[in-house]
Amino acid sequence: MSAPLPYRLGPARPALGLVVLQSDESVEADMRRLIPQRGNLLVTRVPSGAEVTPETLAEMEGHLSQAAALFPPWARFSAVGYACTSGTAQIGAPHVAAQIRAAVQTEAVTEPVSALIAACTALGLRRLGMISPYVAEVSGRLRAVLAEARIETPVFASFEVPEEARVARIGPQSLRDAAMRLAGEAPLDGLFLSCTNLRTLSVIPALEAELGLPVLSSNQVLAWHMMRLAGIAPPRRTPGRLFTQTR
Repeated sequence: MSAPLPYRLGPARPALGLVVLQSDESVEADMRRLIPQRGNLLVTRVPSGAEVTPETLAEMEGHLSQAAALFPPWARFSAVGYACTSGTAQIGAPHVAAQIRAAVQTEAVTEPVSALIAACTALGLRRLGMISPYVAEVSGRLRAVLAEARIETPVFASFEVPEEARVARIGPQSLRDAAMRLAGEAPLDGLFLSCTNLRTLSVIPALEAELGLPVLSSNQVLAWHMMRLAGIAPPRRTPGRLFTQTR
């Protein structure tokens, strides 16, 4: 019987955790594009409904700790993100953080709502045009949470699509058309494309060039905030003014 092979342990990379909805098809690919490999992104999934309603969003709170407990138990995180904008608005950011911290050791917890508020502060934005796929009750809750943070959404439009399977397939031209229409309705500081299941990254640079405004999206702000909290520099060619103006 041969002797065990010798080995040495290398240094640990900064770990970032991501809690993704079972029904989300978009955010994981976006986050791997935005966060450099040295960020060591680890992903788990939380049970979620096939439709986005206040009830299905609220139900996720009871599963968050269990989902976070499925990360490697020895992992120590610089930041953990819960990848649901509407879920955060419904459950509340402090409750999201408490559920995740109950299951993992992490220096910080964030989600798209806290990340958006931090991004708006960094860029000096107070009046956002907002586009979402949500039904009226869900959109209204998110707008109310932003208003509490003194971020106005004076113009708003929604595709009003409750089914997650359809949200992930809303095309870039539909997003562009909605953004161009909304931007002409009132003076704005920026535009927000809400929902981690929307495929937004490809439209952000062109929209910013056409509108002359910062364009933010759920996945973009979440990646930006997680990297900031973890002290990780984003890749040089990351899309959006958020990254170029806050380095």
